[in-house]
Amino acid sequence: MRMQQMWAATTLLMASMTALAAGPVVGVSWSNFQEERWKTDEAAIKAELARLGGSYLSADAGGSPEKQIGDVESLLAKGAKVLIILAMDKDAIQPALNKAKARKVPVLAYDRLIEAPEVFYLTFDNREVGRLQAKAVLAVKPQGRYVMIKGSPSDPNADFLRAGQQDALADAVKSGAVKIVAEEYTDGWKPEVAQKNMEQILTRLKGGVDAVVASNDGTAGGAIAALAGRGLRGVPVSGQDADHAALNRIALGTQTVSVWKDSRALGREAAAAAVQLAAGKKVDGATAWAGGERKVSLQAKFLAPVAITQANLDQVISAGWVPKAVVCKGVDAAKAPAACK
Repeated sequence: MRMQQMWAATTLLMASMTALAAGPVVGVSWSNFQEERWKTDEAAIKAELARLGGSYLSADAGGSPEKQIGDVESLLAKGAKVLIILAMDKDAIQPALNKAKARKVPVLAYDRLIEAPEVFYLTFDNREVGRLQAKAVLAVKPQGRYVMIKGSPSDPNADFLRAGQQDALADAVKSGAVKIVAEEYTDGWKPEVAQKNMEQILTRLKGGVDAVVASNDGTAGGAIAALAGRGLRGVPVSGQDADHAALNRIALGTQTVSVWKDSRALGREAAAAAVQLAAGKKVDGATAWAGGERKVSLQAKFLAPVAITQANLDQVISAGWVPKAVVCKGVDAAKAPAACK
């Protein structure tokens, strides 16, 4: 009997030690999980949490700000001790923040700013992304009529990107070499919306477009489809995210640049930061930042992006981001960039 009691006590102690050693439950609220890149982010978050001993819960708002509020409440009810939120709408998410704050659950704003002092913001330098996009297009087309296809008006990144694009184009615009003839936001970052907007711009300008600065690869794809529909080829177009289809378009010569934000690195950083936040610790490498629209001071961390063109396509292949066969599909051997030879 005594041996059984000792065994039971030992088992209970071991279970208690295991519980103490386990990492936190991390709840992740995705705004619109259907986009290709978020699946890469998720895989990186899961892998790093597993390494750190944490566990993963998630919900997909499917593009609905209202559903995202309910998703966050559900994640909290299921025991999330820290939240990673990719906000569909920076303002509509506020009631969910209030719920988390009431439960003393820290929040990490993932890739999109949520401007609240208690939130930790983790992203790539989006203003630099915009600069890289416009610089690459400007290098190919140093003068002419430019169209700006912006991101979603509910996403602060859209304006950060646009500010960076303007940084790069300012001198050319001032000199008159570049004329910005049209610019449109893209609701929900939807490629079909970008295509429709671009088609309307082409109709209005009677095809008079020399370059397109599109803010991500989805909107770039929509713009390129609109250009192709009018028989316009060779117009430089930018993007970001290094989506597989966009990298193939770069190899084919229909897209000029995609700014690569290695979301595997962002996912790993998010998981590590979430564990630190749940433990009440400061995130490694965090700095005070107040660059949002309302100049709210919060803690943030920024990763560096890389512009991918035909000249350095091999970089995403050698990094294991995408197979060479995917990048080089359908490429004419005679016109192939170095990465496809």
